[in-house]
Amino acid sequence: MEGGAQQRGDVQKNRKTCASSCSGLKMFLVALSFAYFAKALSGSYMKSTITQLERRFDIPSYLVGIIDGSFEMGNLLVIAFVSYFGAKLHRPKIIAVGCVLMSIGTFIIALPHFITGRYEYESSARWVVNSTLNTSPCSAGSTTDLTPNNELPEVPAAGCEGDSNLSMWIYVLLGNVLRGIGETPVQPLGISYIDDFATEENAALYVGCVQTISVVGPVFGYLLGSLCAKIYVDIGFVKLESITITPADSRWVGAWWLGYLIAGIITLLSAIPFWFLPRSLHGPDKPEQSGLMKDCAANHKYPAEERMSFIEMAKDFVPTVRTLLGHPVYLIYLCVTIIQLNSLIGMVTYKPKYIEQHFRQSASKANFLMGVINIPAVAFGIFSGGLLMKKMKLNIMGAAKFAFVTSLIGYILSLFFFAMSCENAKMAGVTLPYSSVEETSKDKESLLNACNAKCFCADNNWEPVCGGDDVTYVSPCHAGCSQSTGSGKDAVFSNCSCIGAAGNFTAIRGQCADKEDCDRMFPYFLALSVITSFIISLGGTPGYMLLIRCIKPQLKSFALGFHALATHTLAGIPAPIYFGAIIDTTCLKWAQKRCGGLGACRIYNTTAYRIAYLGLTLSLRTVSFLICIPGFVLLRRQLRREERDALRATSANGGTELEALRKEEFVSANSERSQASQDNGTARETRL
Repeated sequence: MEGGAQQRGDVQKNRKTCASSCSGLKMFLVALSFAYFAKALSGSYMKSTITQLERRFDIPSYLVGIIDGSFEMGNLLVIAFVSYFGAKLHRPKIIAVGCVLMSIGTFIIALPHFITGRYEYESSARWVVNSTLNTSPCSAGSTTDLTPNNELPEVPAAGCEGDSNLSMWIYVLLGNVLRGIGETPVQPLGISYIDDFATEENAALYVGCVQTISVVGPVFGYLLGSLCAKIYVDIGFVKLESITITPADSRWVGAWWLGYLIAGIITLLSAIPFWFLPRSLHGPDKPEQSGLMKDCAANHKYPAEERMSFIEMAKDFVPTVRTLLGHPVYLIYLCVTIIQLNSLIGMVTYKPKYIEQHFRQSASKANFLMGVINIPAVAFGIFSGGLLMKKMKLNIMGAAKFAFVTSLIGYILSLFFFAMSCENAKMAGVTLPYSSVEETSKDKESLLNACNAKCFCADNNWEPVCGGDDVTYVSPCHAGCSQSTGSGKDAVFSNCSCIGAAGNFTAIRGQCADKEDCDRMFPYFLALSVITSFIISLGGTPGYMLLIRCIKPQLKSFALGFHALATHTLAGIPAPIYFGAIIDTTCLKWAQKRCGGLGACRIYNTTAYRIAYLGLTLSLRTVSFLICIPGFVLLRRQLRREERDALRATSANGGTELEALRKEEFVSANSERSQASQDNGTARETRL
């Protein structure tokens, strides 16, 4: 009776412990999902503001790539130590501190808008000398005022030194560095915490759920970017009626700062739940792993509650690194993911810009399509990959093959992007000659022609107008327009000598909408983009679980952190920079800064842009597939070696058990014989 009561008490105690542990795990799963959502939202919003930052601070693409890569620089500073020491400390609270730092960094990114002057875009009135004396776009100046190239000398804007944008974009860079430092503990400590206190069969599903939420974040990030791109940057400070440009203009800058304020508040809220979560989900008595506890822990987990002194952890650091780097499968996996992430990060960073430039869509529409069409396909693919891995019960080799096949299919489909081309915009003197007799070059002299020679146009002028001949001209001056009526967006330029009688000698503000071929091809591009994104993302969760399962449990957190360190260093930092530098080589017309020097690119060579962008992306993925071949060989050897070790251990355990059984039988037989002898002796004594 007492034994049964004690057993029932133990069962009830185990049930209470299991319920508490499972509820704690669910709470942590929800909190981590929200943190993933917050960091993904701010990260995707950063990428949605690439062109806005270029135009606002007058910087080329490679410099924006440095700003984008500064997030990874922040990760690089602390990730190795956070992932190693953090796994032995209070992980939820460390994640909470990281979320607070992320929010502060996000607020710093928006700071330049509040400490710098108002945005001034290029216009004819800004560049033409003595414009107050002659309001005509085509102003005949005195020959004594001309440069050797028959151009008007450019007069720097007054007070340009005080309005320098140099210090402003540095604030954005520093804020992104701090955001990267704060993001460091979220992934390695969060994933390892889930894997420590969830069963092996449920860990993949839980990780898949968290990864799915992390991809839902960019949906809202790009939607937020689309909304802010429609709002003028200085809304509330200027009269919108005085703005002569539209969101489709290459000089337009949206309210980029507004989204960072919203993202910073959301990130700050994500830190709150982690302050109330326990260091460990098991009590100090460590209940046995019974059937009731199967959803709360597993016997292969690393005991996170083991406490070590800081000196002991520091002494164990170098041997741990040596052990990790001596694992051949882990090294191959590391090389493959670094190369593939170079391709992925470069592609994702500049994909909205590619849609803008190649298919001539506005920044708002490009961000909207990324958030509504492309990102949900990735989220559904990651979740489906985790679900399929659980349903199919894939082992390590099965997960590796699954990830490889999905990536290969996506690679083959991506080759069709090369066929989805769009012709260059028709711009006189840049992509088209002024007449069929002339040859167009990329040199600035191509902007000058006999039809506008008497206008003495400044070469750095950029105020596109659409002529009646459906050709875009760099400015009304370059179109040879001598008269104008109306004001603002509704201005009409007439008597334009370069347009000719076929175009009624008139022009209106803005570039011509000569994109019939783009509109016809764009839906096919979107459809193929969705399909390839879904197929490639199917292998995301199996590939990630391969990283966790191919190493010893006690190295799990450190392996995740080192993997993040390597990918941030060799992929996250350089990829946006060299992708941006290569894209810059395809620029046909650069903006000029107020104080001199090149600013943001106004128009690209569409064909060269497509070849450079897609060619670099697919070339990197080709190299990664070649490295996968030795990876499969090494993985198969490791699995065979582990199987042999398991068989030997089973045989050894089986032999020990057999010997114990035989010994028990021998003792039992001797005991029976001894008892029989005693019985016989007693019987004889009784007869006597």
